Amino acid sequence: MYFSADVEADGPIPGPYSMLSIGVAVAGRYDGTTFTPTDPAAETFYRELSPISDNHIPEAVAVSGLDRERLKLEGADPKEAMAALNTWVAEVAGPAKPVFVAYPAGFDWMFVYWYLMRFAGESVFGHSNCLDVKTMYAVKAGVTYQRAIKGTMPRYLLSRRRHTHHALDDAIEQAELFANVFTWTP
Repeated sequence: MYFSADVEADGPIPGPYSMLSIGVAVAGRYDGTTFTPTDPAAETFYRELSPISDNHIPEAVAVSGLDRERLKLEGADPKEAMAALNTWVAEVAGPAKPVFVAYPAGFDWMFVYWYLMRFAGESVFGHSNCLDVKTMYAVKAGVTYQRAIKGTMPRYLLSRRRHTHHALDDAIEQAELFANVFTWTP
């Protein structure tokens, strides 16, 4: 089962900087023969988290529009949020193996895996069940990784949803992109 994820953070790396929000949406299921996309808005997970340090880059925070001061008071404790994420993914996946997907995956995976290991002690995705939609598109389209950008993709592959920099909105948008690229035959 594929889970599309997006995070908003206040800096470039976890530890010195904080993940401020995470959104996850079920993108689809694959049995080895048939990919079945899902309505990505139907099964979702979203949390805003309390920052883990005072370090932050104001420009990074501004991208999401989240208020760090509010999150210090109202954000979820990272231990509780990551435990809840592990539980939610495991329950939704059932016997299926969960796979983390994102576009591009590097940044989001780095934060989510680090947070899961640091605060929950384990990752429901294991250490490597991560798929990068950007790479998937580059390979299928026969283009360089640098050219695997939404602006050069055929419009019918893109989600009709806007990229808002709200973690759940973007996870849902990416889930649609992932399903379209997965089932696309160039």
